[in-house]
Amino acid sequence: MTILMNGRDLAQKVRESLKERVNKLKKRGVTPTLAVILVGDDEASKVYVRNKHRAAEKIGIKTIDKKLPQNAGQEEVIKVVKSYNNDPNVHGVLVQMPLPKQIDEKAVIDAISPKKDVDGSHPENMGRLFMNEARALPCTPRGIMELLDEYDIDVRGQEVVIVGRSNLVGRPLAALMINASATVTVAHSVTHKLQEVTKKADILVVAVGQAGMIDESYIKPGAVVIDVGINRTAEGKLSGDVNEASVMGKASFLTPVPGGVGPMTVSMLMKQTVEFAERSVVDD
Repeated sequence: MTILMNGRDLAQKVRESLKERVNKLKKRGVTPTLAVILVGDDEASKVYVRNKHRAAEKIGIKTIDKKLPQNAGQEEVIKVVKSYNNDPNVHGVLVQMPLPKQIDEKAVIDAISPKKDVDGSHPENMGRLFMNEARALPCTPRGIMELLDEYDIDVRGQEVVIVGRSNLVGRPLAALMINASATVTVAHSVTHKLQEVTKKADILVVAVGQAGMIDESYIKPGAVVIDVGINRTAEGKLSGDVNEASVMGKASFLTPVPGGVGPMTVSMLMKQTVEFAERSVVDD
C-alpha cells in the first residue's frame, strides 16, 4: 500500500503556527513584510505571485508587490532590490523568476541582501548551507525535508537518489540530505544507466520537468518517492515527473501532484519571512 503524503494539510498546519508567531511580532510593533518583484508579463509568474500574496494575507504577513515592465533594464531591477535591502521594514526580498532575457538573473540574485534572501538562492546562503551553517534555505528543498519529518521518515543512513541538479532543488537538497546524514547520489541528464541508479534509492526525489518520466521500473519496492515536477499535459492537467498510477502499490510513500511538494514550497517562503522578521527583532 502506498501512502500519499499530504502537502496541503502540512502546509495548513505550518500556516496556523505562523499566525501565532506573526501576532507576537505585531504586539512588538513588527509586521513581517515580504517584497516581491515581478518583471514583465509572464502569466505563470503572475499566478505564482498571486498565490504568494494570498498565502501571506492569510497569515498576516504584509506583501509589497513591485511590478516592472517587460523592457526594464538590469540596473533598474537591481536598484529596486537595493531599495528593499535598505528598508528596515522589509524582512524578505524575492525576485520572481524567470526574468526577461536582457536581465542577468545571477546579477539580480547577487544583489539581494543575504539576510533578506527569503528564497535562499544567494551564493552566500548556498555556501552556508553546504557548510551546514544555513541561514536561509531554498524553499522547495526545505519543504521536502519537513514533509519527510512529518511522516517520520528518517533519512539518516538512507540511500537517497536525487534526479535533477538545479540550483533551486537538486543541489541544495543534496546538501540538506548530507547534513542530515543521508548517503546521497545526484543523477542528471547524462547519468549512465539511470534505472540502475534510481533502483538503489531508499528515497527517490525526482525534479527533471518531464511529465511521467519515472515509472515503477525505476524504483525498488518500498521506496519513498518525492515528485517535485509540475508539468501541464496536452489536456491541460497538472502532472508530476512520476507516473503516479504506475508506482502506486510499489512505493511506500509518494507525494502527489498537485497537493504534495507544491504547497510546502509556498509555506516555507512564508516561514522564512517570519523567521527573518524575528531575527530583526533580536538584532535590534
